[in-house]
Amino acid sequence: MAQSTPDRIAHLSKVKHIILVLSGKGGVGKSTVTTELALSLAELGKRVGVLDVDLTGPSMPRMFGLEDQQVHQASTGWVPVYTDETKRLAVMSLGFLLQNKDDAVVWRGPKKTAMIKQFLEDVAWGELDYLIIDTPPGTSDEHISVAENLRAYNPDGAVIVTTPQAVALSDVRKELSFCNKVKIPILGVVENMSGFICPHCTECSDLFSKGGGEAMAEEFKVDFLGRVPIDPQLSTLIEKEGGTFSLRFTQSALYPIFQGITAKVMAKVGDASLPLASQ
Repeated sequence: MAQSTPDRIAHLSKVKHIILVLSGKGGVGKSTVTTELALSLAELGKRVGVLDVDLTGPSMPRMFGLEDQQVHQASTGWVPVYTDETKRLAVMSLGFLLQNKDDAVVWRGPKKTAMIKQFLEDVAWGELDYLIIDTPPGTSDEHISVAENLRAYNPDGAVIVTTPQAVALSDVRKELSFCNKVKIPILGVVENMSGFICPHCTECSDLFSKGGGEAMAEEFKVDFLGRVPIDPQLSTLIEKEGGTFSLRFTQSALYPIFQGITAKVMAKVGDASLPLASQ
């Protein structure tokens, strides 16, 4: 691992707000929520970085249609991959460093910890309004490493993602406990996959349960940020190659929902700046 220099250590000092996206359960759509939150902030003119620390399942390159891109080394550190020429949205992931995207990452805890430390210290983000960190499920080495290395930068807090079912909620409660133990503020809870938007009539039906995430937020006395239904049209875009998800997200039925969630997150971190999307 490259030695840290003062310039590299200062990279995160240029970031105004640091947000973690957490969930104690896999398969709840955490990476999708990360992507949609990042895109919503970028639409407001914010300079956003997305750091993917899910080392064994890095999905951010796929979510942003950047699978063929590579990370470049500069004198100041790693240069992240930008989604377009505006350089408003940057992404860093182990997925960019694999020779083959299907290669398994078989690492023990110490190597994972060293990789995350390097991601946090050596990526030359430049000035960012937001750095959103997508984490793996659970409360493992990766989470502890992120919490310890971010302590000096006072992260704004965590967005907790769950689905409404009891089996998911039981694991996500452990994530809320983890945040309390490591003193990471909880910005709020997102109840994902809460309902199903019919592709024909756009009516939203409750295929599973509903309200579990909101009830959990009330139980733990944290803010409830909103419900996000399943949109099959957007799911189809995710499965396509070429970044159509990120390009067409603003045309989806979920975009207005995430505008509301994004506004609540911005208010929680004290960001009262005016939207810049019209500039």
